[in-house]
Amino acid sequence: MSNSKVWYVTGASQGLGLILVKKLLEEGYRVAATSRNAQKLKNAVNVIDTDSFLPLAVDLNNIDCVNESLRQTVATFGRIDVVVNNAGYGMAGTVEEIMEEDVRRIFDVNILAPINVAKGVLPIMRAQRSGYIINIGSVAGFAGAPGWAVYSATKAAIAAFSEVLALDVAEFGIKVTVAEPSGFRTGFLTKDSLAYTDSHIEGYIAVKDTQKRYLAADGKQPGDPEKAAEILMDLATIEQPPLHLYLGQDAYVRASAKLQNMAEEIEAWKSTSISADYHSL
Repeated sequence: MSNSKVWYVTGASQGLGLILVKKLLEEGYRVAATSRNAQKLKNAVNVIDTDSFLPLAVDLNNIDCVNESLRQTVATFGRIDVVVNNAGYGMAGTVEEIMEEDVRRIFDVNILAPINVAKGVLPIMRAQRSGYIINIGSVAGFAGAPGWAVYSATKAAIAAFSEVLALDVAEFGIKVTVAEPSGFRTGFLTKDSLAYTDSHIEGYIAVKDTQKRYLAADGKQPGDPEKAAEILMDLATIEQPPLHLYLGQDAYVRASAKLQNMAEEIEAWKSTSISADYHSL
């Protein structure tokens, strides 16, 4: 079986990215995949048909490196149809205790890197008059939990970025989706994917309780990454994919509750909101 679409997937050496790449190759798609270590990526994917797979060692915070990887992808496969900005990691801890350099680092990886990839691929997709960008966000970017403020901020940023990017590029036939999962069994709560800062400040009970509960759930999350990968593949075949897609029942429940609370609060404060305008003459 051979599929014509060319996919470019970041953060592909583990977790959802690795599962997605394997499934894409099994279905006959051509795939360029990035990791910090190309050999680790090759070993993890372990494919026989190397003509359909292009492993790339890419520093996603180096725009020249990103652009070179995109150039190699086009040189190898002729085009890029779908980009999945999957690279990223979690961060748990109180805002007081997380180091400034750690805050900057997670913003570099979780938001600046996807922006770099988008900047690089958009000229290619504009020339094609088609393309699809899937940014992997999180329900935490819309309905967060105590102790995840910095991480939630990065995922809220990628959601807002996706929303406006979709408006900007619609005229070129380019589509955008931000996929916002809840807990999936991808190794997200392991040391390779989570920067965790213990709290030594008295109090912060909600933060400590929530983090303890989350860490205890590692390997028991309800989300199935195999199913998530299949959903992402299906999205690329749809004429009008959603702008936001919450993945997992927990994500659906949390997002729905947040929307209801927001609607109630907006209406409760409607008169105050309107009062900020100049009076009509």
